[in-house]
Amino acid sequence: MVVTGLGIVSPLGIGWEETWRAALAGRSGAGAITRFDASGLACRIACEVHGFEPEDFVDRRSARRMDRASQMAVAAGRLALDDAGLAITGDGARAGAVIATGNGGSESFEENHRALLERGAERSSPVMVPIMIVNMSAGHVSMQLGLRGPTTCVVTACASGNHAIADAVAAVQRGAADVMLAGGTEAGVTPFCMAGLDATRALSRRNDDPEGASRPYDSGRDGFVAAEGAGVLVLESLEHARDRGAQIVCELRGYGASADAYHLTDPEPSGRWQLAAMRQALATGGLAAEDVDYVNAHGTSTPAGDPVEVSAIRQLVGEERAPAVRVSSTKSMHGHGMGAAGGFETVLTALAIREGAIPPTINLGELDPACAGVDHVANEARRGPVRVALSNSFGFGGHNGVIALAAMEGG
Repeated sequence: MVVTGLGIVSPLGIGWEETWRAALAGRSGAGAITRFDASGLACRIACEVHGFEPEDFVDRRSARRMDRASQMAVAAGRLALDDAGLAITGDGARAGAVIATGNGGSESFEENHRALLERGAERSSPVMVPIMIVNMSAGHVSMQLGLRGPTTCVVTACASGNHAIADAVAAVQRGAADVMLAGGTEAGVTPFCMAGLDATRALSRRNDDPEGASRPYDSGRDGFVAAEGAGVLVLESLEHARDRGAQIVCELRGYGASADAYHLTDPEPSGRWQLAAMRQALATGGLAAEDVDYVNAHGTSTPAGDPVEVSAIRQLVGEERAPAVRVSSTKSMHGHGMGAAGGFETVLTALAIREGAIPPTINLGELDPACAGVDHVANEARRGPVRVALSNSFGFGGHNGVIALAAMEGG
């Protein structure tokens, strides 16, 4: 299975080129929340997408019938197809999509619920349900891009994007499609979503320093910074890609999944099941632990989560080799996209392989000793070949999903 196109709408930029430049420069996408009045929240910062115009990607009438999450998913999908140089021809029956989300149409749900309370049920919008339900981002990607093959939605919290990519790979492997678009979207910088996350105390409250708030592995970290956006990849069989003369970004070699069965929000402390997902991703791709050059870590900047993941990575590669394995969390820059996280990070991991550069973990000033033992790519990007990389996503509820990517042999 190969990756032939990349589309991303992120707090770092619109399109992979702008996002990649910002990531290599170590730029933070965090700032004070502007999408609503957040003055009543303890956390008043987020990584918002600025400069996004839905009508650059869909007509005005269609845009008005989409939640922001769907608008960004369609934009990322269209960008990915353009990047792949792929036109959907015929009836589109051999092309599909798996677009994940954590919450679905959050903004639309909140607006319509507010209208219900203020104006009564008789004033409810006839498109309220079709706009807000979680599958509609996948539905709109299908409708806007003419995809009539397998089209579904995955909802597994922060692991959703990686699970969506795996489901899309499976669709091609079982012969149900030649081409699949896969990734995730989220638009949860809304009053309800932010208040709920804030109440879990999972969010950073470094309101006076938003750009420095997401600081994975740092001893001063106090939580993650929520983000919005969408990331989508074009996946094809190698034969299909070669037949049409596609430029190949990298191979998608394997995928692993597991469940902690432990806690609503916290990872199982030993990292055993995160480790199981990483091992499975390598095994399904015919890879070994010693092949891993880079891990784009889940790395949310939470006190509980970061050490567990680092421990799992060390267990994966062995204590002797661990200091040579490069690790970074790009969430330090683009924030935690929740349902979009796997999309964001698999796009960036694919670019690390193709471009021969690793984006850094920014804001890593004083390494927490509990997170030591690997080669943290701290504060500045690092140039050099990346042959095999893992992209980790671990979600509330103990959902674990890992993607293994590799450079094309001979490439």
